[in-house]
Amino acid sequence: MIEVDTVLLKVASRCNIDCRYCYVFNMGDTGWSRGPKQMSRQTCQATAAALTRLVHEQGRPFAVVLHGGEPLLLGAANLSHVILTLREALPAECAISIQTNGILINEAILDLCASTFVTLSLSLDGPRHVHDRNRVGFAGEGTFDRVIEGLGRLRSHPDAEFLFTGVLAVIDPESDPRELYTFFKDLRPPSVDFIYRDGNHSRLPEGKVSSSTTEYGQWMAALLDIYLADESPMRIRILDDMIKLVLGGVGSKDGVGLTNYGVLIVDTDGSVTKNDTLKSSFDGADRFLEPWSVHTHRLSDILRSAEFAAYHAMQRPSSPTCLACPELGVCGGGMTLHRWRDGGGYDNPSVYCEDQKLLIGCIREKVASLSAVT
Repeated sequence: MIEVDTVLLKVASRCNIDCRYCYVFNMGDTGWSRGPKQMSRQTCQATAAALTRLVHEQGRPFAVVLHGGEPLLLGAANLSHVILTLREALPAECAISIQTNGILINEAILDLCASTFVTLSLSLDGPRHVHDRNRVGFAGEGTFDRVIEGLGRLRSHPDAEFLFTGVLAVIDPESDPRELYTFFKDLRPPSVDFIYRDGNHSRLPEGKVSSSTTEYGQWMAALLDIYLADESPMRIRILDDMIKLVLGGVGSKDGVGLTNYGVLIVDTDGSVTKNDTLKSSFDGADRFLEPWSVHTHRLSDILRSAEFAAYHAMQRPSSPTCLACPELGVCGGGMTLHRWRDGGGYDNPSVYCEDQKLLIGCIREKVASLSAVT
């Protein structure tokens, strides 16, 4: 049986904003429109029971992430039911966290999270003029001020040091890396996780002219220089992981390195799906052929199935180009969704292959120069 590291619970299928690059709503997938807007209490109970069986069967804990859409759309009362149901069902070793855009954070939600040991990570792309290019409301209005207000409520809570785990930022290659670094460092988040924009060979990520260009790699290389020159840097997860991998260590982040992660997704109706980022490939790309659900199936049976094993294996690239690449141990082939090409499936290098090779080369140069000095 494939062991699970992370369970993503899609507790809300709608969002209160309309990010232009969102893979859930704005990259062609229509699955969000067919399911319940929120996970019902019955489905929550069935999910908790299924996860309880799973944690005992696999013999080790996993992390649970409440996701969406926007999970805080549940409101304090329904969110309380979800969290308390999970806390009652799962051992304390199973960490529970929330990924949120931050706008709906209020004192009731923060108090609930503090009392139940639930952490929060915020999505924030940078200063106002960067963030508001894409993270907008349904009328096209910017959301920066409301996110910063939510962040302020989080930072002022008595348990903020525990509650706030970091920021998720989507890279805009037209932005100034130094400006973003300074902006985030001034915010003092526990960590920042910069991620590439969703896209593939048939629908290029915004800012990439072609799969052979290196706009994102150049941006990340500039950020690397700033990061390594800072005597008291903030934590940047992707750079930390890639530096560790170049030095022969093991990463902790999906999309780099050769570690396989067991990721299980449960949708608002209780159906079990593939990683939801695959929605950016084509409509329904995240759906299994088997109509699995926590209402009708044991999770251990799903994890033992050939179809789930095939999905799990998709983390590793199959392209001969990747398999022959000397940097595979660091790059890992990138995220699965970035390998897609219409008519050719996922049997391709990442659309960010050249970006990653440029960045890894820069890291190797820096490591070599530092080694020579010492």
